[in-house]
Amino acid sequence: MTTPAMTATAAVGPAAVGPAIVGPATGSDGGADDSDCLRAAADFVRRHDTATLLPLLLPGLDGPQLHALTRHLAFAHAALLVFPPDPAALRADLAACGLSADAPPLPSSVVRDRLAARHRRDAAGLDVSILRPGVRAADGTRRAVEVFALTVPPGSDLWDVAEHERVHQHEAHLAFEVLRPEPLLLRGLCALLADRGAVPDGGGYNPHENGTVLYFTVPAASLAGYRRVELYAPGDHRDVLAGHLADGPAVRPAGRSSTGTSTGTPTDQPAETLLRLLTGAWATQALAACARLRLPDAVPPGESVDRAALAHRTGTDPRALATLLRYLAMLGVVTAEGERVRLTEVGALLREDAPASMRPLALMYGGPFYRSFGALDHTVRTGETAFDHLFGENHFDHFARDPELADLFDRSMAASTRMFDPVPGHPALVAAAARPDGGTVVDVAGGNGELLARVLTAHPGLRGVLLERPHAVEAARRTMAEAGCADRCSYRVGDFADVPAEGDVYLLSRVLHDWDDDRCRAILRHCERAMPAHADLLIVERLLPADGSASLATAWDVHMMCNVGGRERRADHYADLLAAAGLDLLAHTPLPLDAALLHARRPARP
Repeated sequence: MTTPAMTATAAVGPAAVGPAIVGPATGSDGGADDSDCLRAAADFVRRHDTATLLPLLLPGLDGPQLHALTRHLAFAHAALLVFPPDPAALRADLAACGLSADAPPLPSSVVRDRLAARHRRDAAGLDVSILRPGVRAADGTRRAVEVFALTVPPGSDLWDVAEHERVHQHEAHLAFEVLRPEPLLLRGLCALLADRGAVPDGGGYNPHENGTVLYFTVPAASLAGYRRVELYAPGDHRDVLAGHLADGPAVRPAGRSSTGTSTGTPTDQPAETLLRLLTGAWATQALAACARLRLPDAVPPGESVDRAALAHRTGTDPRALATLLRYLAMLGVVTAEGERVRLTEVGALLREDAPASMRPLALMYGGPFYRSFGALDHTVRTGETAFDHLFGENHFDHFARDPELADLFDRSMAASTRMFDPVPGHPALVAAAARPDGGTVVDVAGGNGELLARVLTAHPGLRGVLLERPHAVEAARRTMAEAGCADRCSYRVGDFADVPAEGDVYLLSRVLHDWDDDRCRAILRHCERAMPAHADLLIVERLLPADGSASLATAWDVHMMCNVGGRERRADHYADLLAAAGLDLLAHTPLPLDAALLHARRPARP
């Protein structure tokens, strides 16, 4: 039987193995042709996937170790460094190879600093950018060719750097994205690669895209044709990076670059890490200001706008706006092309008309919740909710008293509804939809009806009942009407004690984390009393990780404590709460945005 590894080896072939697969065809001057390199890299990306590549890179990798790596890593791109004389020449080379970069280039601080150290150059004089033109793989997966571009105009004193790099291909590598970038997992993956003979070979943190890269040199027996591998972890993981750099022979500059950005030396790293943490509030307010000023709404999607024109459109001071835009570019919200500004995919989410716009979240986190976080120490010292302490009432009553604020809160909740995408496919809902008489789904405290609308849209045979406060019911009616489900949904105005009976599936979405354990047990008992014997309960919440690894739930735990007096919980904690209400936790499955879907029922009777 032919194994995936055998198939991949045959696909590469002996003639294709070696630096030439990414390195360019060598010319008479010992140099290389950038377009040939780009074409070879794109072809490689099209033909390979995670499962076939890993055994080639790490000979002997099989069984549990291969399974562990394929679970947590995804082949993302092949990378190479090219040397165009100007941006137009690079675009022409990309086009000649059938590659098109949708997003504008970003600066590459990692490769810039590696080149500076290797060639004893001032990093400020190396204009290195990153482009990631997409490639459709043979299996339909969307991957990329990561193109590092060092501009080398004719007659430049960088010509010797280009010649050396073209011959030795130091920056050519294969990259795997870490699917859940948590510190413990990252350390475990590094240890597993080391166990298979991979040697740490540098890395860095790129603040322009908020990503951490860890490089390795693979064993000499590797058959993939690439000697370097990158693990890419979204986010700032410089604590893991520091240990990785200490373990390997990475070439990196000492001290600070001329730009003032830390280059990752052990003496600088803790202080810079703390500074970045301390300035997190600045990022929150910069994003909130961006949303309040409607800067993203003034930049058409996919287009760039002159900075002066943007200041005129938004009624802002040109000089102050330029300062804010520079910071937003560092945060990855916009990119600057000379005097022109373009939104990134992140920045586009702050447009009011964006699908699942996150503008309301920016306004909420930079507004009322920002103020209450200023009294976090009061909460920690007394156990009293900071929001109540500042505003004199709990946030539900406070928002209900202000229609504009109530609407903003409902819209901010809707901004995270992409976590609901997989919910309609849950077996409990599929089974309810298959009932001969049509099933009924009860959404308890269902907010503006976003989740229930998705469920009813996915299953035309289902009926819905939504329980909420009066103002929320009105918002839910609008949501259902827009989704075309108004004729299949009824509404109950009331509290948790009014949970309707006779449903087939009950939903509790982002409700329990608002309350303490006693209140949660009471809410669950109300649900249990209303549920027929066959009914299912589906709960959407974030779960605190049992191993203490990094998670959005850990941050939200502080948020809930500070603002509503609630908390996030581990899965076993929810199991105890459910058991106290006479329900069994059967399973929990992951959802987007670090959420989870918990499935509970009454215990089976003998």
